[in-house]
Amino acid sequence: MGEAEPKNEAAAADPVARARTLVPLLTAAAPRIEAARELPDDVMAALHSAGMFRLLLPRALGGAELAPPLYHQVLETIAEGDASTGWCLNQTSVCSITAAHLAPSVARAIFGPRDAVLAWGIGSAKAIAVEGGYRATGNWSFGSGSRHATWLGGHCIVHEADGTPRLHPDGKPVERTMLIPRAMVTVDPRWDVIGLRGTGSDAYAVDDLFVPEDHTCIHLTRWHDVEKPDFALPHRFGATSLYASGFAMVALGNARAVLESFKTLAGAKTPRGYKNALRDSPVVQMHVAEAEAQL
Repeated sequence: MGEAEPKNEAAAADPVARARTLVPLLTAAAPRIEAARELPDDVMAALHSAGMFRLLLPRALGGAELAPPLYHQVLETIAEGDASTGWCLNQTSVCSITAAHLAPSVARAIFGPRDAVLAWGIGSAKAIAVEGGYRATGNWSFGSGSRHATWLGGHCIVHEADGTPRLHPDGKPVERTMLIPRAMVTVDPRWDVIGLRGTGSDAYAVDDLFVPEDHTCIHLTRWHDVEKPDFALPHRFGATSLYASGFAMVALGNARAVLESFKTLAGAKTPRGYKNALRDSPVVQMHVAEAEAQL
């Protein structure tokens, strides 16, 4: 697919409203997402059309560069439709911040296509420094969103050619994230869990794979160490903060959807042996009011 045209104003304009238009689709698709353990093609197409995977991407690449408060509102809204979709969106959106740490030409190659998505899991494998790049070997787990990703990231501890670890001045090992086309990794698709089934959080691995230097970036735990005054607001945050706050919003959106579903049920259900609808119960009214106040 061709590169996305940078439409900065359109990408930034009322993203919460765009997310709200997706909620009915996500709500209807939730059973399919759960059964397939991944986001189906029609959901992915709608998310891409709405620019949902470009919320934190630099504007130079057609992204929105949303400030965290607005980004969080989008996540909460999406999660009201489907929590797995909200989880994948937060995971891959934070991954997209790597674009700010890459050469512009490499960032365009990875994030330029309209369907571009970068995902990664947890784990720290080994990368041996060689001429022009690294040879990476290892495996990673919990790669949320990896089934619909075009690129995958693998966090690696860097070793010199003689096998000794490369160290930062503070004595900690140097870690870099290898950016690899999804087609070049071996995927273990056995994601079968009780919660967040639709995230498709598979494991994946590489074995002695060459990764060019310019297709690697500083490890996410060091993002905050990069001092660039021209960085956009979302790119100045550490990944841990963005992940934690974003996933919290997914939980809030999911909770709000549960509350709204209960209110619909309470409005239509008359418990057996009672004359009045469930909504008329003072106890139910009290708990609903408390929940709404907390959300």
